[in-house]
Amino acid sequence: MKRFVLVLLLLCLSWIVILTACNSEPSSDHTFAGATYTEPIEIPNFTLTGADGPVSLDDFAGQYVFAYFGYTFCPDVCPATLAELARVREQLGDEADKVQVLMVTVDPERDTPQKTQEYASHFDPSFIGLSGTKAEIDTAAQPFGIYYEKHEGSAESGYLVDHTARAFLIDTEGRARVAYPFEARAEAIVTDLQYLFAQDG
Repeated sequence: MKRFVLVLLLLCLSWIVILTACNSEPSSDHTFAGATYTEPIEIPNFTLTGADGPVSLDDFAGQYVFAYFGYTFCPDVCPATLAELARVREQLGDEADKVQVLMVTVDPERDTPQKTQEYASHFDPSFIGLSGTKAEIDTAAQPFGIYYEKHEGSAESGYLVDHTARAFLIDTEGRARVAYPFEARAEAIVTDLQYLFAQDG
């Protein structure tokens, strides 16, 4: 009798293991060009100021959003990153409208909403430049772990701002999915987006 109960218990445990394995999601066979989150991070809605008034993250529900934190006086990293994101949209062709790029300044003392928009749209007319108070920018930056700090530059450049040099991809449900390093190239990012588009069906 005890042996029968033991066998029955082992059979039940086996079925639990099998059912658990069947219900688990298969691992992705795609390698992303940036750092992916083990669990996608829900990004709280934030509102900043664009050239035409308030702009919220929720305004782009249903689109993929690249959030990039930089500034218009940036000598090298920001223009290179925005140029690469412009190439991403160019290479996406008819699917470009599935993606929105938001540039959030980390230098609100000099970057007005109008100035930030002019700078962002220089790379692609669809790009949106956003500014705000330091507190508003910090609120938007916090979920991404953005670092930025002002320090002295040269007489020609004025002060400079050290900042996180990553572009963050937010999916159609408002979750951070990939953090792209400065080195990520447009072709690899496009491959990632096409993979995600296919997953969306």
